[in-house]
This record gives sequence, C-alpha cells and structure tokens, in this order.
Amino acid sequence: MANPAADGRLPGVTDAAQRAQNADQLVVVTGGAGYIGSMLIPRLLDQGYRVRCVDNLMYGGQAILHHFLHPRFSFAEVDITDGPALRRQVQDADSVVHLAALVGYPLCKKMPRRAVEVNVDGTQNLLDALRPQTRLLYGSTGSNYGEVEGICTEDTPLNPLSLYGETKTKAEGMCRARGNCVAMRFATAFGLAPRIRLDLMINDFAWQAVHNRYLVVYERRFRRTFIHVSDIARAFLHMIDRWDHLQHDIYNVGHDSMNYTKEDIVGLLKQRLDFLVHFAEIGSDDDKRDYAVDYSRIRASGYEITVDIDRGLGELVAGLPLLRIRNPYSNV
Repeated sequence: MANPAADGRLPGVTDAAQRAQNADQLVVVTGGAGYIGSMLIPRLLDQGYRVRCVDNLMYGGQAILHHFLHPRFSFAEVDITDGPALRRQVQDADSVVHLAALVGYPLCKKMPRRAVEVNVDGTQNLLDALRPQTRLLYGSTGSNYGEVEGICTEDTPLNPLSLYGETKTKAEGMCRARGNCVAMRFATAFGLAPRIRLDLMINDFAWQAVHNRYLVVYERRFRRTFIHVSDIARAFLHMIDRWDHLQHDIYNVGHDSMNYTKEDIVGLLKQRLDFLVHFAEIGSDDDKRDYAVDYSRIRASGYEITVDIDRGLGELVAGLPLLRIRNPYSNV
C-alpha cells in the first residue's frame, strides 16, 4: 500500500494533477452551511472538487455566500427529512460528507422529536438515496462513548447517555452497516469559522472571558480532547483522498496532545486574559465526557493536526473581540 504524504497527496502526484483528477468528482456536503461545512467547502473547492452544499439554512446562509461566484459550487436548500428532495441532490454524488444534524445534547434535549427526525430518520433518507458506489463520510462524535474509564479506542463499547449521543450512535451504526462508508468520531471542536458556534466549550469559555470577564465552570477536573475546526475539515479531505488505502471504517479523529481538563483550559486563557472565574459545585454534562482518547489509528493513516491549543486559543483571543453581539434592551 502506498504511504500517503502528510499534505493529502500520494507520492508522485502533483497539486495540479490532483486537482485535475478531482474535477471529475462531485462531493455533496449535507449541513454544508454550518460550523464544519463552512470550513470544509472552501478546502474542497481549492482541491478541485465540484461541491454541492445541501442545507435547510436553520442558521442562515451567510457562511457560504462568497462561494456562489465559484464555477464548481452549487447549493440546494433542502431539509434531509424531505426524502424525495434529498434524493435529487445526492443521486449523482461521488462522495457525500454527512454533517446535517441537530448537534449537542442541549439542542437535542430542547427539541427531542426533531433530533430523532433529523439525526436518525434524515440519515435513513440519505442512505436510501445513495448509489452503492457513492462514498459516505459520516461526521460522528466522541459523545457516543458516554461515561468511560480509561482510554477510548475505536473498539471501546459505545454507551451514549444523552439523546444526542443516542441518535448519533444509531445513525453511525446505520451508515457503517450500509458499507462504503467511513465514520469519524471527532474530539470536541473549537475555533473560529464563518458560521461560528459559541456553545462549544472552548469557544464559550473564550467568549465569556473576552466579553464578560467572568466565567463559571462546573466539573472542573473533567477531561476531554479537542480539535480545531480547520483540522476537522482537513480530516474529511484526508479520508476522501486516501479512500482506496483506508483499512478501517471508523476512526477517532483528534490528537493525544490535545487532552485537557476544563481547569487546564481556564488556566491557559488566564495567561492571555484578565477575568474572574468561579468553579461551581453544581452542574453536569449529560454526555459525561471525562476521558482520554486513543488516536493512533488515524495517525497511522497519515493524518496529523496542524493547530495546537496555544495557536487555537490565540486565534480566539484575537478574533472574538471583533464578534460583537449587542443586547437591544441594554443601554450599556
């Protein structure tokens, strides 16, 4: 088996040749106007792929506006719960990156019926619509593991504790059972993107520290691993480019060096910002994410992250002051 280069190309393949080869390939990104999709689509276009974004615009379309001038970009406003409409958009795809979902346990807890309709039933609609030869890349989550002692590997039994974890675990199993699929269990995402998410832990901590100068943290010693959103986008490209050389259908995606407690993250932020912090005794994470994860499998495939915690926090501290959300009912 060829040993892929770290930049995503096989040995002897030039950038120009790779892009020319990719021009014949259509990649459909469901949920492409969201946090990860808004970082992935420009990278796919840059690598020469034709890209179709399929999104219901739950959070608007501002993150993809600048792509409409690109000759290899197209968009369809489609909800994945609409099976016939979805079929029309994916039936000619060479690869599908499936990101469309209600993400996070708070949102799924708030909208439980919708969470099942989108995360599970919508995924079934997608599976029903795909041709057998279409490659499927499923954006999964470490929340599938639930409460774990020790280090999680891809073989660790799944024990989701929240509705979010349950729906993502079920959808992941459906995708893997279909075959011609790679499921990717990502570490907790962070970082700036055209469609920013401030509910993610590190992004939230940084936002509160920058704008409110005060932060309340529960479960201060709970540990998890993190990955910058740009490295998530790179991971999807990595899998598409190496498809014929992959040896597994499930990968933990992250890096062992990005394993930190909540208290660790607060300490790193305090090296950059002056703010107050209160470590509370009350409060809990429904997913019980408190564990380390083994990433040796994806590293063996040639993937490495490019953004460490220092660089990622530096980006947030520098960039978040520009994101100003004004309360219309405040005079301050």
